[in-house]
Amino acid sequence: MNEQIENLLYEAYETELGGIQVYTNAVECAKNDDLKEEWEKYLEQTRRHEEILRNVFETLGMDLEKDTPGRRIVRHHGEGLVKAIEMARNEGDEDAAQIVAAECIVLAETKDHQNWELIGEVAKKLGGEEKKVLIEAHEEVEDEEDEHLYHTQGWTRELWLDLLGQPAVLPPPEEKKDVKTAIGAARAKQSRKTMVRGGRGGRTRRPPAEA
Repeated sequence: MNEQIENLLYEAYETELGGIQVYTNAVECAKNDDLKEEWEKYLEQTRRHEEILRNVFETLGMDLEKDTPGRRIVRHHGEGLVKAIEMARNEGDEDAAQIVAAECIVLAETKDHQNWELIGEVAKKLGGEEKKVLIEAHEEVEDEEDEHLYHTQGWTRELWLDLLGQPAVLPPPEEKKDVKTAIGAARAKQSRKTMVRGGRGGRTRRPPAEA
């Protein structure tokens, strides 16, 4: 396995470590009960993803403590996201803090999702034990990573709309339809218009009428 693939795995592991901290702090900002339950589930799954990568490192004989330039950058980004959540929580606006936490999760999961997508691609070109262990890890994690990203994107959009006084669908259609693909996410987003018109959102709030 070449150095660049190893660097990707180190970045992926550091991303999972940062994700644990992001979710741990985000849960404290979750006002919506459904959202809090979802983030608590994602936190446990992220802990499992970190464990899966630790097992990958052990199987492939990689040094778990090796600090690479890419890993340091990922760690810096993760620490910044945690700091942003803490700042938002300290401002005292619970609705705004919940949205900031959601946005930070989307940022963290965008990197995490890409990591696993790339791991899945490079695994196809490898052979022997390397191919086997990476494909098994990817298959175990892939659907959960898709859900983390697409569902939280939906939550972030609908929480913003709700805060802005616009009709919102909570939980979002991505959650209701259990989206796990980009195509599914696009279709779910499109379907929200029907949900709003039909009053089938979990919660809607409209702007007050002008005097």
